[in-house]
Amino acid sequence: MSRRAAAGVMAHYSTSFSLATRLLSPQIRADIRNLYAVVRVADEIVDGAAAGLPAPEIARELAEFRSAVFRGCELGFSSNPIIHAFAQTVARCQLSKQQLEDFFDAMERDLDESTHTPESRASYVYGSAEVIGLLCLAIFTSEHPIANNDRPVAERGARALGAAFQNINFLRDLTADRERLGRNYLTGDGPFDDAAKAAIIAEIRADLATAWRAIPLLPMCARTGVLTAYYVFDELTRRLEAAPARVVANTRVRVPGTVKATLTARAIAHAPRLRPAR
Repeated sequence: MSRRAAAGVMAHYSTSFSLATRLLSPQIRADIRNLYAVVRVADEIVDGAAAGLPAPEIARELAEFRSAVFRGCELGFSSNPIIHAFAQTVARCQLSKQQLEDFFDAMERDLDESTHTPESRASYVYGSAEVIGLLCLAIFTSEHPIANNDRPVAERGARALGAAFQNINFLRDLTADRERLGRNYLTGDGPFDDAAKAAIIAEIRADLATAWRAIPLLPMCARTGVLTAYYVFDELTRRLEAAPARVVANTRVRVPGTVKATLTARAIAHAPRLRPAR
């Protein structure tokens, strides 16, 4: 029941990640859904359903959820089914407590930090997204370890893919973040124009290139799913790059379902052929 509850969170919130996780092996799929559910609920407290509450109540809800997650992981049990499922994943995959702390620290920053500099955005992206990439890598390799000499490349790739996904979503959610949440992640006090958009796209492209070098190192039980997500977000980047800044600022760019299906087929065909660069 707990695993089904966690799976339902992903199915509701993300068609792209739901599609990609179907191509993971069953155990990895369950663990990734468990991780996603906890991350999504924390984000929902800060940005979603709880965003209409007074600020002190949001802070209290986040603190209580954070405490419940860590207590559930310590006990191996929680009356919250999503946390209970996640606690099993933490134990099975030996997920880093420090990386989980870094994630919740980033969520807390959203409570009182509204305009980011490039430096503060980099720090925020590390906690909110790069550590999620590292946690996913731990899940992917828990039963299929990567050779020690390949691990630095894999970890850089995991962080880079998380950062790319986050920055892509910052572009897609630009207006909602500014108007509904009063947050500016990308441009500080400057305007969002074609030059600002191009700078972010260049950053995303660099992160995607770093991530690409790591994907062949993943075990096949995870590689096809990760490659599918990579292809979908690479296509999102292409569409964001092609659109003028004014369109990006006022329209949530999407990849049609038919295109996602084509990208999935490409990932299924290409994943077994990928070889690490030596």
